[in-house]
Amino acid sequence: MSVTPDELGWFGEHFRTVADNIEHVIQGKRETVELIASCLVSGGHVLIEDVPGVGKTLLAKSLARSIDCSFQRIQFTPDLLPSDVTGVSVWDREAEEFVFRPGPVFSNVILGDEINRASPKTQAALLEAMEELQVTVDGITRTLGPPFIVIATQNPIEHEGTYPLPEAQLDRFMMRLTMGYPTRSKELEMLDTHGARSTFEDLRPVIHADDVVAMSDIARRVHVADVVKGYIIDIAEATRDEPDLLLGASPRASLFLQRAARTTAAIDGRDYVSPDDVKAILRPVLNHRLIMRPEAQMRGASVPDILDRVSGSVPVPGTRVAAG
Repeated sequence: MSVTPDELGWFGEHFRTVADNIEHVIQGKRETVELIASCLVSGGHVLIEDVPGVGKTLLAKSLARSIDCSFQRIQFTPDLLPSDVTGVSVWDREAEEFVFRPGPVFSNVILGDEINRASPKTQAALLEAMEELQVTVDGITRTLGPPFIVIATQNPIEHEGTYPLPEAQLDRFMMRLTMGYPTRSKELEMLDTHGARSTFEDLRPVIHADDVVAMSDIARRVHVADVVKGYIIDIAEATRDEPDLLLGASPRASLFLQRAARTTAAIDGRDYVSPDDVKAILRPVLNHRLIMRPEAQMRGASVPDILDRVSGSVPVPGTRVAAG
């Protein structure tokens, strides 16, 4: 079923409402705010990687507070156990049976703070939830209700006492985002607004969890023409054939590109995906999936440069094809 103009109008209004609400707290980072919100609508997960103090955790908390849904924060530490994430079955004396006590993963929005500080075994506790929207404990599988998003943060500078995320887990994140430092004017504005009291305390929900589910349904119905699907595959194959890369984009990356491009088109008020939509989300979707060869690193090459070269070498479909 195709998307109607009224649905696209409703989608855009709600999306902008969420982004505007978050911007009351996170100032001067509109593009990052919209990317994390689009990831939520696209049914993906986000890894926010940047230096301390730039607002990674505050961004995740602001997104969660902007939606009337359940939220849990997991502070990842070396002694965190998988059961601390997924939950555990305990013996109930009165009922004389084991009763499952759900962990924080049974929420709509999960903030995994400093995820690389936990052991690989604990990190892996999130894999099934992120990919299959379910958790299996003691042989019993329990479904996670939509919407569901894991927003993980990590510091790329400090490596002591950390466990780098394995490629299998990195690939499950739809996007990797960076915050970056604010501009001088925005930092001055931040000193004024956050100097005495954080504006986060005044943040209130502006949409409901059901609204996010409805927005996701609208985004899924945005038309993707065969030529645009071919363009996505061409980009993925070009990364796999790139001589400077040891590992290119996976088939999951192609799916994520399509899903994120659909949301980008819906934000723009269109019922079809254009090649420009794919290009717009190329870096955040692919930058953490590509591994460079050591010799390319020694030459000073970078993943963003390689992505620019790849996107420039892949022929773009000549016309934008709307749903017919």
